[in-house]
Amino acid sequence: MADMRIAVMGAGGRMGRELLRAVHATSGCVVAGGVERAGAAVLGQDVGLVAGIGEVGHRITDDALEVCAKVDAILDFTSPAATVEFAGLAANARIVHVIGTTGLSREDEAAIEAAARHATIVKAGNMSLGVNLLVALTRKVAEALDADFDIEIVEMHHRHKVDAPSGTALMLGRAAAEGRKVSLDDVAVRARDGHTGERRRGDIGFQSLRGGSVVGDHTVMFAGEGERIELTHLASDRGIFARGAVKAALWGRGRGPGLFSMSNVLGL
Repeated sequence: MADMRIAVMGAGGRMGRELLRAVHATSGCVVAGGVERAGAAVLGQDVGLVAGIGEVGHRITDDALEVCAKVDAILDFTSPAATVEFAGLAANARIVHVIGTTGLSREDEAAIEAAARHATIVKAGNMSLGVNLLVALTRKVAEALDADFDIEIVEMHHRHKVDAPSGTALMLGRAAAEGRKVSLDDVAVRARDGHTGERRRGDIGFQSLRGGSVVGDHTVMFAGEGERIELTHLASDRGIFARGAVKAALWGRGRGPGLFSMSNVLGL
């Protein structure tokens, strides 16, 4: 079978370059294009040179439609509006769309679900193996412990991150809610300030910290009377997300339309 042709959306950004390097380093696939927003400084440059992997013969363009028509998969860690657009293009082209974009609204999620009727979409707030194991563990622990154990999720990211809580924190929150057989929307508490009163039994709290160059730290706390369980994942290298995204693209090849998660990819 020929190598899978993969393009990267947002190819000129930090994560985009990391994705390009991961594709280049993985057997069974090849860098086949890069897309950036109109006016980006890297437009017209060889996508391989931008990523530091040498020339690959494809220049970065702002024409996502043209790129999607020529590749087998796109990797997308961009912005909600761009991701919704790319999902539609992936659906038209019947290709694999790997989504690592966070901060998606309910309307964005609905548009992506609609696109998944024709595209193979793998979407996750975090693509790393370790985080997805943490999600599975969180679900199990929440299922085992009743609401006498308060659940708090603490995450920290670099100063440039624009959404909060992180997509990973929300993944963990949903897993905890599933373990408790409740809706996260009914129990999530995303901010506390001033005289809040006592903590409501069964709530799942979120705290978001921002600063420095932190790639991504996440801790799920189960706090009971006289004891506390903490599950923690610390990321120090963006490469873990990029490698997971490439793994997801290769898994999706020939899979057929549908909306999948990294739990599907990893068999968790």
